[in-house]
Amino acid sequence: MSRLDIHKTYKLYIGGKFPRTESGRYYSVNDKSGKFVANMCLASRKDFRNAVVIARKSQDSWSSVTALNKGQILYRIAEMLEGRKEQFIAELILQGETAKEAQKEVELTIDRLVYYAGWSDKFQQIFSSVNPVSSSHFNFSMVEPVGVVAIIAPEEQSLLGLVSIVAPAIVGGNTVIVLASENKPLTAISFAEVINSSDVPSGVVNILTGKKDELYGQMASHMDVNSIVYCGKDENVMKLISELASNNVKRTVFYKKADWSSDECESPYLIGKTLEVKTTWHPTEI
Repeated sequence: MSRLDIHKTYKLYIGGKFPRTESGRYYSVNDKSGKFVANMCLASRKDFRNAVVIARKSQDSWSSVTALNKGQILYRIAEMLEGRKEQFIAELILQGETAKEAQKEVELTIDRLVYYAGWSDKFQQIFSSVNPVSSSHFNFSMVEPVGVVAIIAPEEQSLLGLVSIVAPAIVGGNTVIVLASENKPLTAISFAEVINSSDVPSGVVNILTGKKDELYGQMASHMDVNSIVYCGKDENVMKLISELASNNVKRTVFYKKADWSSDECESPYLIGKTLEVKTTWHPTEI
């Protein structure tokens, strides 16, 4: 007997669950030839606000997880992505990449997770310091997560670009809300499934799909977001994000990179983009 194929339903990923958008809206994703691929949730500003509340609740407990454990968790994500490599390659091909490009992107994504897993218990040594002072004090500068980070992921290299931004942010102790590639969002939600079945606590990584034009203003202006990362080249968008972010002195990070496979896209200094330095004085006599 013939049967109907069971097509995957792509939802949002918020707080360790896969809800549909509260608005009930969706948009169509097509391949490079214009053929229909899937319907994706069209996330609303309320979806984003809900994700911020959950990310804030999760941030303190995530930042207190030991550096060794964070590294183990990132490595576990890489292990699980390795086990589902063929699925991600197939989805990237469906989104318009060649088989060679798709395999390279998935393998680089896995390697990038392992790279940041290795830095988890080491970056504190790079960015912290013992400072010389002219009084009888010890003076220490140590790095801490900024808190909740909103991320507008790269449009191209939708899997590698997303992971290249998310991994350094969470290994530094932040929680994130990511707006996935608008035209190539399939792998972002499949990556959320990997996150959900790994050891990442719920609320640490939240992934939305939808239109950048609808959400970047809310992401930049939300008063409980501590930093916003924008991956793109639109100068007008960057200017508006900077203006809105200034209302609560939100840290802005702009990446204009076109090729996320380059060596400069993996560095401990990318971890430092979403860290802040706290300096402590302590009398030497005590």
